[in-house]
Amino acid sequence: MTGFSADSLQALAFDVDGTLFSSEEIILEVYKDAIEHFSQTSGIPIELPSRERIMLEIGKPVKTIFLNLLPQLEEPQRDSISDSVLRFLCQRIRAGEGEFYPRVKETIESLAKKGFRILAASNGRRPYVETILDVAGVLPLFDPILVLDNERIKTKGGILKEYVKLYGLEPEKILMIGDRLSDYEAARQNGCPFAFCAYGHAPLGEIPDFELELKKLEDLASLL
Repeated sequence: MTGFSADSLQALAFDVDGTLFSSEEIILEVYKDAIEHFSQTSGIPIELPSRERIMLEIGKPVKTIFLNLLPQLEEPQRDSISDSVLRFLCQRIRAGEGEFYPRVKETIESLAKKGFRILAASNGRRPYVETILDVAGVLPLFDPILVLDNERIKTKGGILKEYVKLYGLEPEKILMIGDRLSDYEAARQNGCPFAFCAYGHAPLGEIPDFELELKKLEDLASLL
């Protein structure tokens, strides 16, 4: 663990899926639609991965997810399915599907009013991240959002590193908030404290340690 003082924090970096929002209730249908669309247009039959297999991949970089789920395909074919998943997910979220965790808007508004810089650190692509934050009503509260670009920024740790450089912050003053191993690793790689969202998607035992444990998102407003 890092030497942690909540009083010294200046910025909060939020993961999105499993932290602010859960795609679990819609993810299987979205993948089903995307894979069926690909199979119909390409003539290549593909078996739909189980919900359990898909959920184990949530939180990883997009290319890693689809390589793990569909290793039999070429990368351009996986990218085609990935693009369809992104499009269908955003459509469903804007239609009111998926689950926002309780009091997302109120919690982030409260933290912004306290003077924290509000950041997003997600492995998701920009349209997905911005759709969720927009529908939640909090997008204007976030500083310009950095995402993976597979060139300069290849990992979530890279996103945090860029925020540190961009705003001239000391790493111990940025709290990484998330639910999966990629969030924990991003924090540890940069020397940032980590708040574990125990209500998220992590399997039991995935997260080795943390500075804060959140039973629900709104705990953050009372702890800081």
